[in-house]
Parts: sequence; C-alpha cells; structure tokens
Amino acid sequence: MQPKLGLYVHIPFCSVKCFYCDFASYAGRRDVAARYLSALKTEAAMLGPRTPDTLYIGGGTPSELDAGDIDKLFSLIHESYPKSRFAEVTFEANPESLSEEKLEVLKRWGVSRLSLGLQTTDAALLKSIGRRHSPEDFFSIFRRARALGGWAISVDLMYGLPGQTAASHRKSLEDVLALEPEHLSLYGLHVEDKTVFGRRSVETDEDLGREMYETSLDLIERAGLARYEISNFARPGFESLHNAIYWRDGEYVGLGCGAASHLDGVRGSNTPALIPYCAKIESGVRPTVEQESLSGKEKLGERILLGLRLVEGIDLEEPARREFAREWSELEDLCLVERAGSRVRLSREGVFLANEVFCRFVSPFT
Repeated sequence: MQPKLGLYVHIPFCSVKCFYCDFASYAGRRDVAARYLSALKTEAAMLGPRTPDTLYIGGGTPSELDAGDIDKLFSLIHESYPKSRFAEVTFEANPESLSEEKLEVLKRWGVSRLSLGLQTTDAALLKSIGRRHSPEDFFSIFRRARALGGWAISVDLMYGLPGQTAASHRKSLEDVLALEPEHLSLYGLHVEDKTVFGRRSVETDEDLGREMYETSLDLIERAGLARYEISNFARPGFESLHNAIYWRDGEYVGLGCGAASHLDGVRGSNTPALIPYCAKIESGVRPTVEQESLSGKEKLGERILLGLRLVEGIDLEEPARREFAREWSELEDLCLVERAGSRVRLSREGVFLANEVFCRFVSPFT
C-alpha cells in the first residue's frame, strides 16, 4: 500500500556550513539541542493528532546530535505519534559525525534507510566545497553500517562542482557503485545567492555537467540501479517511500525550523531561523511564515511539475490536457516529453532540460 502521510523532522545542526548549502542549517549550535528537541515535541502537539506512514529525519546533519540526543529524538517522535507504525524510517548522516554508538541507537529505533552524505570521493574537492570528512571516513562508516545489516544504505553524490573534472566524477561514482548501495541520489550543483558559492559568484559549466550526468546514467544502470526520479536511483524495492509522497502530491507533516508541511490542501513552511523558531514555539505561537492553498490551474500545474519528476510520469487526465494544451503541444514538438498511452513523461532530452519543462506549468503562466 502506498503511504499517504509522511513525517519530516528537520535537524539544523552541522559541523560546518557547506559552501553550496541553502538549507536551514547552523554550525556550532549544538548548545541549543535540548531546547530544540523540546520545541519539536511541542510543535507536534500544536499540529494535533496524526498518524504518519513514513518518517524522514533530515537536515542539516542529524548525526551531529550525540547518541543520547538521537535517542531522545526518536523517543519524542514515538510519543507524539503513538499510533504510527512507520513503513519506512530514513535518517540522514555525514561520515565524520556517525559513530558506532550512534549506529547502534539508530538500529534500536528501527531505522530502515541510512542516507550518507558523501558528495565526492576526491579528497581535495571535499575540502574545496566545505566538507569536513575524508573519503576514508566515508568508506569506514559505510563498512560499519553494512556490517550491522538490516537496512538500506543510500549515498548522496554531486556533480558539476567547481574544479571537478569528468574523470574525477566518474571515479567517485565508480567508487560508490563498487560498494553496492541500495540507493543513490545524484545532484547537480545549483548555486544559490545566499550560499558561500553564491557570494563568490561561482558559475556552473552546464555542458560539463550534462556530460557527467549522461555518463552517470549509463554507469548506474549497468550497476543494477534504476532511475525512478530525476536525481534518484534504486535497486528494485528500495525506492524512497517518503519522497514519493512529495512527488505524488501527498500530504506530509514538517517539524522544525525551515520544515514544510502539506496538510488539508494547505502548504506551509516554518521560519528557517533557529532561535526564533524555538522562541515562537515556547510562546505558544506556530512558527509558520508562509502558507498557500492552490486551486484550479495553479494546482494542476503543481501536480504536473511534481509528477514529471518521476520516470513513470503522470496520467494526463482531461483537465490537465485541456488547461495546458498549448504547453503540451510545444513540449512534444521540442521532443522534451513523450507519451505512452494516457501517460506522459519527460524524454531523455527533457530530463536534461527539466527546468525548461517545469516552468511552463507554474504561474505566472505565459
């Protein structure tokens, strides 16, 4: 059965702010961990009784919490959602902050997916993007996690990084695929204004990035992982259930600073600021800073955008076909989408030019 409600819990602590990171994350602020965990429990109570089907603990870097605080985190989640029997539990971690003791805690609480943030196995490149771990740190913790068994391991890689060559990216990918992970996430660098790279005016090489991605598709497929979403690949049966809720326009609860929710047709997001988030919760005020409820053509466009991220595409029902008739015609003429019966999906070319496709379905409409 497809899970219908997801629970996302944001842990904003990091050892260092990576140069490309635009998420709500804070280096050197573990001094407020106890206060933050208390705020998470209070926010869950504010949102009322729910029974989520999946749990995703992301960040930031959740593994920056010490073992005792990770234990408290899971305890408060299960106390807040006592009826939930999570079909999937994902925990994000970085190699330098994930210890044997923490792995044991995660295992005890039933984590079924361990997501390791690697990005590259090039040691010099890791330093140049602000990462604190070494390739050896990653390989060591991967082997320890694999030895414990009983969970799927996902690895994050990036391509198009400043100074990264096609050969360097290929080696990183081959290094990871040799470990036979159940899941792989592959992201191209996108430079946001407020990041270190943004302030440095770093520019990406789109042609080189495309070469890296095309090479990756062939290598990953030969390794037995299938692409099921633009940036995500998995062995059969190991696709992310939680993320599928997002892409299928499902509902989810988001707890923590910067977390987003989609409940009862309303999308909302919390303040990304750590201390103001805690202060609002402590004063009995919801920390929401943005809310919207889409309808009509806007809602259809959003569903199309989300669904086209999936390899399976979407079932092109009459309202979506009628409201965006011109857009579908243009995209087919450009060979950016393809049809299979009543379904439509991105073509291989459309995957590389996905943003050009997506912008046609979100307002302002042209």
